[in-house]
Amino acid sequence: MSDAAKFSGTGPVREAHRFDQSALVRWMRDNVEGFSGNLEVEQFKGGQSNPTYRLITPDREYVLRRKPPGQLLKGAHAVEREARVISAVGAAAFPVPKVFGTCDDASVLGSGFFVMELVRGRIFWESSLSTLPRPERSHYLDAMNSTLAQLHELDYVSLGLGDYGKPGRYVARQIERWSRQYMSDEAAGRNADMDNVIAWLNDNLPDRDETALTHGDFRIDNLIFHPAEPRVIAVLDWELSTLGDPLADFAYNAMMYRLPPDILGGIGGLDLAQLALPDEASYVSAYCRRTGRDELVGFNYYVVFNMFRFAAILHGIRARVARGTAVSEDARAMGDRFARVAQIAWTEASRAESSGL
Repeated sequence: MSDAAKFSGTGPVREAHRFDQSALVRWMRDNVEGFSGNLEVEQFKGGQSNPTYRLITPDREYVLRRKPPGQLLKGAHAVEREARVISAVGAAAFPVPKVFGTCDDASVLGSGFFVMELVRGRIFWESSLSTLPRPERSHYLDAMNSTLAQLHELDYVSLGLGDYGKPGRYVARQIERWSRQYMSDEAAGRNADMDNVIAWLNDNLPDRDETALTHGDFRIDNLIFHPAEPRVIAVLDWELSTLGDPLADFAYNAMMYRLPPDILGGIGGLDLAQLALPDEASYVSAYCRRTGRDELVGFNYYVVFNMFRFAAILHGIRARVARGTAVSEDARAMGDRFARVAQIAWTEASRAESSGL
């Protein structure tokens, strides 16, 4: 089954994620301008971390993002951070949904949440863009590239996000954080490839430091495109956003070139020319041109770093399955990909070592 079939669309609210809808109606009447009428609630199939709901009224539709119920790791599922950054970048005309209200009072729904607009457009679940005519595909990947470059060029201080993260040592701190979480979460177990990648990353930390506002999960299925044009009209899922290294953020996006089609909709191993898609070098060059860079030094390192971080996220999903707090119906299958991604990361690290990073 494709990711589109598994993760797109909505269905009934799952038993573990139900809440008092009358309480939500009362809150929205008090906090969401223009809200009125009865409310119907459905749950989006996707979302491995925070339960996400479609709110339907006679006049309009909304999206609700909520912390999951149950025991949570410290600092995880920070939906209030998502709401804050979406509101901030939206004020700078960056393409995001409008946030209508945020609630950190767990007594309302049982956990914190925020409500934003439902943006209608096209979502693609595979970077190969196989559902599009061949002449259009490169334009959509270029629009994704351009939107990420636009994000990294934003003046986060002027947007009120100067305290949104810790400037400097982003990669080192991320390695420390995800390594600690991976090693401490015994529910999902350890993996030799993952251990090797962690050691390699620590031994080869880049001698550079740069700070920008980063998304943290910038991939094609987190974008909504215009219904008929190769233009991004909304960037979704800001849970991992922070002040970080823009090259690491870009490498996560470009990681699609090194991953197979069944993992994050990768295009690794595909005939890019036959698919009318730009190759990795062209994609990297376009980002460099847009951000005023001559080249991306240490690009291979950043790709491995992102594979490690993604593997750590999958490890966390696997652990949530073991603890019974997983959000998505497909969480078990996602968690089972952990070992494979760790293996790919170690293979890429070995190749980078041979080629001098």
